[in-house]
Amino acid sequence: MTSNAGRIRIAVLCGSVRPGNYTRMAADIVVASLSADPDVSVDLVDPSKLDLPLPGLKAASDSVSELQDVVRRSTGVVLATPEYHGSFSSVMKLMIENLGFPSVIEGKSVALLGVAGGSIGAIKSLEQLRGVCSHVGAIVLPGPVSIAHVRKAFNEDGECLDVNVEGRLQGLAENLLGYIGHKVCPRTTLEAMVRAG
Repeated sequence: MTSNAGRIRIAVLCGSVRPGNYTRMAADIVVASLSADPDVSVDLVDPSKLDLPLPGLKAASDSVSELQDVVRRSTGVVLATPEYHGSFSSVMKLMIENLGFPSVIEGKSVALLGVAGGSIGAIKSLEQLRGVCSHVGAIVLPGPVSIAHVRKAFNEDGECLDVNVEGRLQGLAENLLGYIGHKVCPRTTLEAMVRAG
């Protein structure tokens, strides 16, 4: 997990463990855009570095506590997934399952990002991911970003070759921060004022 100092904390969960995966390439642009704001701290969660158990098979690991802590202290969350067989990845589902019940993502502002090799992008996976996130109580923002033909959008070094794709990924970060700035931060400030008397 990577992080930088800031008042607003964003957790970015990457739903792929394949070496050189395009999901991470797309997420890195979102992370860079978020990190450009000095008031923002970003935690990038790489599931390949976590030991997350299958639900019900063994006791929770330190990785589960680490993942839950990152999401719990976040102001907002970005969930990035590849589309596999018409759905979001099993890696993303495993991370969601390990967020507990009730889930620590409950009440969090969540932006969705999907990548796919085909021409229709990750529409199916994002629809399903939205349903799961809403079910566990997350506040899923409108305007998910779906990247089609992802192999053409990035080179093997992770550089984005399509300015429109790059702009949409930067827009995802801007939309999330805009929502937090207008809806979450004022509510948090008001609550602190009321508690302080």
